[in-house]
This record gives sequence, C-alpha cells and structure tokens, in this order.
Amino acid sequence: MKKEIGGGYIKTDIQNRVATIEFFHPQSNSLPGIILETLAAEITSAGLNGEASIVVLKSAGDRAFCAGASFDELVQIKDKETGFVFFSGFAKVINAMRTSPKIIIGRIQGKCVGGGVGLAAAADYTIALNKADVKLSELAIGIGPFVVGPAVERKIGTAAFAALSIDASTWRSSEWAKEKGLFAEVHDSTENLDTAVSKLSNTLAQYSPEAMRALKQVIWEGTSNWDQLLYERARISGELILSDFSKKAIEKFKQKSS
Repeated sequence: MKKEIGGGYIKTDIQNRVATIEFFHPQSNSLPGIILETLAAEITSAGLNGEASIVVLKSAGDRAFCAGASFDELVQIKDKETGFVFFSGFAKVINAMRTSPKIIIGRIQGKCVGGGVGLAAAADYTIALNKADVKLSELAIGIGPFVVGPAVERKIGTAAFAALSIDASTWRSSEWAKEKGLFAEVHDSTENLDTAVSKLSNTLAQYSPEAMRALKQVIWEGTSNWDQLLYERARISGELILSDFSKKAIEKFKQKSS
C-alpha cells in the first residue's frame, strides 16, 4: 500500500513474509513531521502483521538514504511546543523500530545525515552501499543529535559518537561506519546490496518468529527508558531550534542546497 504524504510517500509491500517499508521525499529523502508520524505507524503495523516475519526499511532513489529533518519545516517552528512535537517524530520512529517484535534490516543506498544516521542505527542489521557516507550535522545548526543520539551511541560507542557529533561538518565513509559497527555489511554496487538484503531477509523469513522475537528483546535489553528519554531529548532540540543562531544557520544551508 502506497500513501502519498508530505510531498513524498511511504509504501509497504509484503511478499514471502518480508515486509518492505519504503519512504521518499523529493528533498533528498528528508523527513517532515507527517512522514515521521506515518513511518512510525507503518513500522508498528508491520511488527504486528501476522503475514510478515521480517521488516526491511529502505528509501527510494539512488543518492541519499535520508537527509534527516526537513529544513522547510524547521524554519517554521515558532515556539517550544511545536519544536517538541516535530522532534518527537524522530522519537516515535526510533521507538517503533526498537519495540517492534520483528528484526528490522536497514537498506542504506546513499548518504545519511542527522536523523538518517539515527534510522540506520536503530535497524537491527544494516546493509549499506559503499557510497553511504554519514554525518551528524546537528551541532552546525545550533542543536545536537539528541533524539537519535542514544541509538547511534549504542551502536558505535561513546567515543565514535562524540567524534561524529562534534565534527559536524565532516563526512565519514561507509567503511568508517562499518568499522565502528553502524553498518554490518558494505557492498560495492547496488546490485550486490540488493542481493545481500534479499538473501538475508528471505533466509530470516524462514526462521522461527518466536526465536527472533526473543533475540530482538535481548539485543535491545536495557533501553526501556527510551520511552521517556527520547522525548526529553526532543524537548531540548525543540527549544534550541528557536535560537537566532539556528534560524540563520538553517537559512544558509537552504541557500547552499538551492
């Protein structure tokens, strides 16, 4: 089923017990609030769907996996509550991935920025293309990777997370991401990427759903506080984004990309 929303779409397809969720936005697969809300709902629905045993999360196109928060929407935030609501969208998606009873495979075919890095980190097994460089650019616009931080830090460790967060203007290669544990595999062509995703997802679809559910619980043990923590982090971002620094920085980024 394909849902046209927020200038883009989210599409879910179930075949051979594999639920594939694809999202798209014309601005490098950035994530407006409505897409975040719908994506969280689709992930939750796939987790509850008895026809699927495995979930694959992917984006459309061949350049960017996800550019993170929508700059168009960020500049429209005028008060703390609106900011909190927007950044809570990322909290909902990450928590939906975390609490899904099904293993989620992330297909990362292009660059990841900010929230896109968070999605890659929140997947249980992430397979990437060698062009899938990563960057946490939040500090450069006056906020920080607060909401996605717990997912990223959990995957790559505090030192690597700090380096990625502080050096907010530098791209890190897919090989760096693999070395740090963000990516489980890196492939040299889209064909090989898709072959790897298909092979793993179809193999897992034949395994015991109960065993995979139990494994998922073990993998995410100790994260139940994220139900509160990620929303606390969303409130921090929602306040910081109101600063004059953030408004000016976002406008500069928009001008560069236009």
